[in-house]
This record gives sequence, structure tokens and C-alpha cells, in this order.
Amino acid sequence: MHTLARFRRSGAATLVTVAAASALTSLSTPAEAAATALPTGFSTVMNAASGRCLDARSAGTANGTAVQQYACNGSTAQQWSLTATSDGYVRIDNRNNTSQVADVADVSTADNAPVHLWTYGGGANQQWLPVHEGGGAYHFVNRNSGKCLDDPGASTADSVQFVQYACNGSAAQRFQVVPVTQSAGNPDLGPNVVVFDPSTSSSAIQSRLNSIFQQQETNQFGSQRYAVLFKPGSYTVDANVGFYTQVAGLGLTPDAVTVNGAVHAEADWFQGNATQNFWRGAENLSVNPTGGSDRWAVSQAAAYRRMHLRGNLALDDNGWSSGGLLADTKVDGQVNSGSQQQWLTRNSQLGSWTGSNWNMVFVGSQGVPGTTFPNPPHTTVAQSPVSREKPFLYVDADGAYKVFVPSVRTNSTGTSWANGSPPGSSLSLDTFYVVKPGASAADINTALAAGKNLLVTPGVYHLNQTLQVTRPDTVVLGLGLATFVPDNGVTAMKVADVDGVKVAGVLFDAGTTNSPTLMEVGPAGSSASHAANPTSLHDVYFRVGGAGVGKATTSLVINSDNVIGDHMWIWRADHGSGVGWTTNTADTGLIVNGDNVTAYGLFVEHYQKYQTVWNGNGGRTYFYQNEMPYDPPNQAAWTNGSTQGYAAYKVADSVTSHQAYGLGSYCYFNVNPGVVAERAIEAPNTSGVRFQSMVTVSLGGTGTIRHVVNGTGGPSNSSTNVANLTSYP
Repeated sequence: MHTLARFRRSGAATLVTVAAASALTSLSTPAEAAATALPTGFSTVMNAASGRCLDARSAGTANGTAVQQYACNGSTAQQWSLTATSDGYVRIDNRNNTSQVADVADVSTADNAPVHLWTYGGGANQQWLPVHEGGGAYHFVNRNSGKCLDDPGASTADSVQFVQYACNGSAAQRFQVVPVTQSAGNPDLGPNVVVFDPSTSSSAIQSRLNSIFQQQETNQFGSQRYAVLFKPGSYTVDANVGFYTQVAGLGLTPDAVTVNGAVHAEADWFQGNATQNFWRGAENLSVNPTGGSDRWAVSQAAAYRRMHLRGNLALDDNGWSSGGLLADTKVDGQVNSGSQQQWLTRNSQLGSWTGSNWNMVFVGSQGVPGTTFPNPPHTTVAQSPVSREKPFLYVDADGAYKVFVPSVRTNSTGTSWANGSPPGSSLSLDTFYVVKPGASAADINTALAAGKNLLVTPGVYHLNQTLQVTRPDTVVLGLGLATFVPDNGVTAMKVADVDGVKVAGVLFDAGTTNSPTLMEVGPAGSSASHAANPTSLHDVYFRVGGAGVGKATTSLVINSDNVIGDHMWIWRADHGSGVGWTTNTADTGLIVNGDNVTAYGLFVEHYQKYQTVWNGNGGRTYFYQNEMPYDPPNQAAWTNGSTQGYAAYKVADSVTSHQAYGLGSYCYFNVNPGVVAERAIEAPNTSGVRFQSMVTVSLGGTGTIRHVVNGTGGPSNSSTNVANLTSYP
């Protein structure tokens, strides 16, 4: 199996000078200075392409013992010291016999020359220049040949001997250096953050993972929240991810943390039906899956983000599943969507894709199908026009906790970390107010007013005043589905009309007293351009009802221009507690008033009037999934003037430019199957407002959507459940 693209191994190789080798750091655009001190003492050295460790074959100490890769096991055969020689070079000594070092056989300068152990004699072929790529990742350049230590063919197999090869910046030449003895200090991240390091036994980690999963497997509307974090290194565990659980790596790239086993979501608790597998996430990890395959059987609000899976991935569990997200992710093998009704793959690289149902959308991704909608219903957009990846917590090479804020990308394809460290900047944890259970809205606002960012640890936070985010570039990063509940009808959060705010990983849950809005981005009338530094919302979820009675007229209002929405589920609950037509009342999920707003992965469901209203010009949506309200008691209760029902996606008559790709709207009027929606999409009939790849579905023939767009397409009803429309106008 291949990981990152390799340079072709044919023809004469050009000798790389030391200066040129040092310059190779620019291939990965490192976020940290290259001149970072190497760990003292012994370290494991883990290859990014395979997730396997530098290993002395059979724990040998004789001259000629192969230096190979092997599943990381913590043995002394996999422990190395990087001992300085001169001019920044090191010898790579094995712990079983520190006079034995990694040596290029026969003092060769050729590509594919093998690397083995040999008694150190000061030879240039026994010395390596470690070039830091950020976050404790390095490539190693041989002093004699100017070539890099390399996993041949980017192999993922055990017992493959390392070689030297012309430096090319690929993952096969990238190594995570992880101290055997981890720094002990961890910041206080509250009671619901669990941090593991490689020195913890696999049995202890597995026991803790199991206890969290057993509590969270069926805990759909509970108040418990968890973030499970892995420091850089290798682990042999099975992480089954339940409700309100985020499992994430603490490396600067996914390949800094390897899980040998599984990081997966199953639907055993619901007899294989994954349509309620919500509110969870897997992020920033690489996985060597047992048996070559893993599973992420989910529906909404369950991102698989910034992952590297060295195998195949199934997106269902042999029952229905209802949509999700792959973003900034590399899957070496095949992704099988199975029963997934819809899915968005953004800025990812896949070995291949199989499967289709109603609405599969691919944006800025590689190894994916071309547009074939509606047969099969694949829609592909070659590039993401403007995007930013989600900020994340990581541990730097010195053991300090930081938050990485990725840069904005334009016209991008593939992952942000394909060439090593991604472009962006790091923020010290000192710049954050760490919000822990018990913190009040006043505490949080005081920190925001003092210029602090927010790291919101797992918990449910009741707010008796609106959180005011007013400083440009503020980061609000939630861990473990941190949840804000507005009390007494306040708006939970308001963001000023400023540059570069990032809100990520939080759930807004409506309170029992009606809020006019749950979140506002920019005040009404906002007009400043933020094209160079947009505000972005990542894995931001909204819920009205389900955990109890909730009420909110509109969940999210975007008034600012240039905002990026990166995976949002905006949900009026159709099941759970406090659910009913007159109980969890909510008119509209999303209103966009700002211009040039871009949404990737927009899920809006069950609101009682328009689901989404788009008033701004220049809007773009890449993947939209909607279910109309299940519970109108009769047609009279769900009528817009003289029009039966409300559209799922409304573009205002005043809009002159709008684009949307891959839209699905479904009805299931289970209280009164005679209810009709006149149309799923309502928009001005003008050349600048364009839609591609639309589908409506009457689920089980329960209810009718008469048209797809305006008076075109359809119907979806008891006779014809699915209606497709390729483009409009």
C-alpha cells in the first residue's frame, strides 16, 4: 500500500548537499523553527508512512544487523539515542549496544543502499543530519551521501529494512522522535480529559477506554463528556468511540500518533442501525487497523477529521446510516459508504471509494469518483475555493501544550499535512482561559474581555449571559463536545464583525426559555470584508430539544461577510425528551445575511418554517442535508401563506449570485402522512443562482415533496420515493 506519493525510483540520482538537505525543510512548511533541540536520552523513532518503529532486527547487536521497521513494542531494540558528532550531525545508537549505530552499507552513495548496524568508527556514512519538520518530526540526511533515511516503497509491512534514498519530503522519509521517558507535566484540563502517553501500559489504556465507552455507548442525551488524548508515540489499543467522546492525537500531524488496533464507531447498541450515532469524533491520529479495515458507522455530528488510516474504512454497520464527514484525512485503502444515505468528503486523499445511495459529495479530494450524478449520485468539485482546517491541541517537541491554528487555503486539494507540518501558527496555552466545569458565563466573559482565547474542556455549561467574542483572531476550541446551554432566553454567543475568529468543537443546546438566537456571527448590518482572514466555524452543532425541552426561534445567524462553515449540524430534535410540535419550538435553523459565506457539510433538520434562509450574495454550499419536520399535525399548521409547507433551502429573491452542490431534502411526515411540501428548494430564477445535483426523498413514502426546485423536478411521494434533478436553472 502507498501513502504519500513517492518520487519515481529510476534514473541517476543527484547528490544532495548538506545545504540542500537543510533546505528540504521548506517542502513541509514547518510551523516551528527547524533548529529544535533533539530529545536527550533514548527515544523511539517512528516512521510516518508505516507507523512502525526503527528496530534492530531480532534485537541483534552484531555488525550487519538490519535496521528495519517493526510494530512498535517498547523493546530496547527500538530505543535509540541521537548522539551529537559535529556540525549538527548525530549518530543513531541502539540501546542494546550503544557502540552500534545506523550505518549505510559499504559507504554507498546509491539509492536503495541498505542501512544496518555497525560499530561506530566516525565514518560519514554513520552520521545523519536531523532536519526538524515541526512537532518532533524529522528527516535524517546521511553525511556521506546527502540522501535520506527511507522506508522503501512506503511499505507498511514489518521487517522491511530501511535504506537511503534521494530526499523528497515524503512520509516514507519522515520520522517522529518520541522520548522513551515522557515529560511528566500535563496542564489541568479538568476532570473529563484523559491523556495517555506511550509509557502507559496497553492494558491500563484499554481498561480506561472500555470504561468510558461502556458509559457512553447508549448515552445519547446524557450530560457526560470526554476527550481522550494520545501524546505522540505508538499504542496498541481498540478505541470504540461512543456518544460525546472525542478521541484525538496530540501531534502536529496525524502520523505523530499511531494506534495499532482500531479507532472506530459501531452501532451494536441499535442493532446495526447507525442513524442515531451522533456527537462524537476521531481526530489527528494514524491507525494501523487490525485485519486491514476499520469502521466509522455514524450519522450527523460525528467528524472523522485529520486522520490517516493505513487500510480500508467502512462507513456503515450493516444497517442504515445517515451522513457524515471525512475532512483533511488520508485513507490508504478503500472507503466503502455502504448504506450511507449521504456523505461529504472534503480535502482528503483516498485509495479509492465505493458505494452510493442518494447524495455523495467530494470537494478538493483525491482518489475519489468523478461527477456521475444521479447514477450513481456522485458530485465532485475539484478544489475547495476557500477553507481553513479546524484548530487543534497538540504537544510540541519540548512537551509544551499548544493550540495549532491552520492557515486559510484557497483553491486547495488534498490534505493540509501531506508534505509534513501544515501551514499555520501555534498559540501557547498561556494565551487561553481553560474553561472547566463550574466556570460561569461571567468568568468566561472576563477572560474574553482580557484578550484570552478559550479552551473549553468537556462539560455542560449553563450561561446566564451572552458570551461576547469581540477580539479579532480569538480561538474558541471545545474538547469532548463541550456544550453551552443558554438560560433565561439569552443568546449563547455573539461574535463581533472582526477578522479571523475560530469557533470549533462546541454544541449549543437550547434552554427551556425561548432564545431568539443561539449564536450570532456579526451584528445585524455587518458589512466589513474579511476575505483575507475569515471567521470560521468547525464542528459547531446546534440542538433544540432531545435532552429536554428546548426553544429557540433561530439557531444560527451569520451577518458577517466571508464566514466559512466547516461541518455544522443544526437540529431540532425529532426524538428524545421534550419533543413535540408545540414543545421544542424552533422556526429556522440557519439565516445567512452576510455576503460571500461558504459552507462545507451543512446539515439542517426538522425546523418548523424554512430550514435555511440565504439572504447574502456570493454564497456557496458544498453538500446540504435536510429532513423536513416529522411532526406537523396537519397541513394548516405547516403552510406558508398560500404555499403548502416551507422549503428546506430558501435563497432570497434579492440574491443575484449563489452556488450550491449536492443538496438532499427528505420528508417523513409520520404524524400526518397527508402533509405536502410544495418544494424543497426555493430560489430566484436567475443565471447567477445555480444548483447542481439535487435529490428529494419521501422516506418510506410517508408524505410528499411535490417539486425539487421551485416548480421543477419531483415529486417524491408514496409512488416515487426518490426524485433527482441534475441542475437548475
